[in-house]
Amino acid sequence: MNSQRKHAPPAGRGNGKTTQLPILDRSVSKVEVICFEARHYDLLMNVITAGTYPLFIRRVVHNMNIKPDDDILVLGSGTGRNACLMHRCFSGNGSIRGVDIGDEMLAQSQDRSRNLANISFEKRRIDQPLPYSEAYDKVFMSFVVHGFVQEDRERIIENVFWALRPGGEFLSLDYAECEPSESSWPVRMVFRAECPLATDFVRRNWEEILSAHGFDRFEAHYYYFGHVRLLTAHKPDLPYRALSKNSIN
Repeated sequence: MNSQRKHAPPAGRGNGKTTQLPILDRSVSKVEVICFEARHYDLLMNVITAGTYPLFIRRVVHNMNIKPDDDILVLGSGTGRNACLMHRCFSGNGSIRGVDIGDEMLAQSQDRSRNLANISFEKRRIDQPLPYSEAYDKVFMSFVVHGFVQEDRERIIENVFWALRPGGEFLSLDYAECEPSESSWPVRMVFRAECPLATDFVRRNWEEILSAHGFDRFEAHYYYFGHVRLLTAHKPDLPYRALSKNSIN
């Protein structure tokens, strides 16, 4: 399920041709999980992945290289399942803050973590300015970014950059870059079931996008036959750009 390799360009990108991406608006965006899906989200994830999700996410957390005293921000923290798993890596000094927009998801995460120290969850939109400045060693997102339009993705990346301490890491777990129309039929079926923004997401070069926002030194771990990727981007140890925080507004 898990492998590590250098970034490779998606199918169809190595021929020198540039594909014009369609313009998608927020009407096709799905960023809040509600009702039945929210109440049974963890079960649904287990079913969708044929029972492999618990092993998969444990491998992801292992590949995050969490230090015992890390301060971690989880954007789109959902039911808190992943955050509580990360909490096991701490020695007592680390902390986790989860942020989500869904009331049902927040209720589950708060209930799940009620007996754990140094872990909290709060309601905020992650595509709007956040009140965190150089406060975290790691920012983690799992299958969240692809559900936003590109303009909002860029705002989220700026929020991540400002929330990280110098030398911190942005860890994005999501679909790996590819051209869905040239992929195998199971992959095509997944993207037909997903919102159109997922297809837009995998057609973009995320290392280039993150580099434009000030990140460097990329690492990648791949899962599910290379179709899911944990992409790690580092914030430089020393600031090198003059950028007003107001630019994310």
